[in-house]
Amino acid sequence: MTKDQGKRGERGRKKGKEAPAKGSWGSLAAAIGAVAMLGALLYGSFKAEDSTASVSPEPVPAATTAPPAVTTAPAPRPPPPPGKSANGENWNDAQIAWQSYEAGMARAKAENKPVCLVFYTAWCPHCRNYANVFQDPRIVTRAKDFVMIRVNPDDESAIGDRYAPDGSYVPRTFFLAPDGALMADVHAPRPKFQHFYDENDPGSLLGGMDAALRKLARPM
Repeated sequence: MTKDQGKRGERGRKKGKEAPAKGSWGSLAAAIGAVAMLGALLYGSFKAEDSTASVSPEPVPAATTAPPAVTTAPAPRPPPPPGKSANGENWNDAQIAWQSYEAGMARAKAENKPVCLVFYTAWCPHCRNYANVFQDPRIVTRAKDFVMIRVNPDDESAIGDRYAPDGSYVPRTFFLAPDGALMADVHAPRPKFQHFYDENDPGSLLGGMDAALRKLARPM
């Protein structure tokens, strides 16, 4: 073996010994890099948690339910004006002494006065109009010669059925003798609904009142 061949062999053995050393350093560097990367990931994770924890949470919206209903008693209804009923009729109670049927019949007999008996209902528009007739001063004056009785047949059907010679329409008005006898021939001048006096003309009822008084004045 020559001298050059011996040197090349020796260099080869040295290279072989150095190779493992270089490989170990590479592995160590890779491990260090992996640890550093893991550390960076962990640090970033902690930072993310810290930043999330520092943000105030949003409030949960309240349930959109209606407020509880407030139950208050209705305001008391003001009383109707003098002579005016709650449904708007004005029968002039302030100037005409209206009676119930029982009280009025007893009074007519005791005072020997004729009766003007009016049937009406709360739902009847003609009754509301007819009520205004009793505002007329002539009717107010003539009413003093009678016992004035007003009956709602919806409330007292038996009385309404007793006075219905030509039907149970409303309003209808009858004149009775002091003893309660019906003056059948005293009525409005009409072929039908003879006890329906003109709801707009007080003169119509005034004529019936005068006829009833004349009938009583004649000898029986």
